Amino acid sequence: MLTFDNEGIGESLSTELAKCSASLISWGRHDMPAVLDALQDEFPDATYHLIGHSAGGQLIGLMPNYQAIGSVFNVACSSGRIKNMGMPYKLKAMGFMDAFIPFTNLTLGYTPSDKIGMGEPLPRGVARQWREWCNGAGYIKTAFGKSIHTHFYDELSMPALWLGFSDDDIANSENMDDMIRVFKKNARRKAILRP
Repeated sequence: MLTFDNEGIGESLSTELAKCSASLISWGRHDMPAVLDALQDEFPDATYHLIGHSAGGQLIGLMPNYQAIGSVFNVACSSGRIKNMGMPYKLKAMGFMDAFIPFTNLTLGYTPSDKIGMGEPLPRGVARQWREWCNGAGYIKTAFGKSIHTHFYDELSMPALWLGFSDDDIANSENMDDMIRVFKKNARRKAILRP
C-alpha cells in the first residue's frame, strides 16, 4: 500500500503555502498519476487498486493512466454539494465556502481551514475550486467545458464500491449519488454504514 500527500498538503508542501500553485485539477492530472507511475515502477507485476477518500476518489477521472487501476474503493467520497446538506451544518458550510475561503485567499493567499475545524490548510487554487465545485451539481462536473476540457470520467469502467456513513454531514447519501452520477460506466455499488 502506498499513501501520499498531494502538493501543498502535509509533507508535500515545498514552499510557503501562499506561493503554492496547486489546484484540485493539478492533483488529479499530475499528483495522482505520478503516484501510480511510481507504484508501477516499484511493483511492475502487481495489480493496482485505489482506496480514495474525498478528493482521492473524486479526481480519478483526471488521471491519464487510469486504465492501470483494477478497482476503486471510495470512502466518504461525494460531491459535497452545499444545497444537499442538512441544517445546521449547511450554514457552517456556506460560511466556510462563501465567506471564509474568498476572504482568506484574498488576505493571506491561502485558506487556513484548520483554524475553523475544516481540515488541512489549503493552497488558494485548491480552496477556490473546492468552493466552486461544492456550489454546483456533480462537483467536478461543474468545471467540464470551462477549466476542464479533457477528462476520462465517461471512460472509467472498473468496479467501484462507494462507502458512506449515515452521520456524515458532507458525504451524505444524496451527495454520494451526485458524485457517483459523474462516473457513467463504473460497475458501482454503494453502501451506507449506520451506528
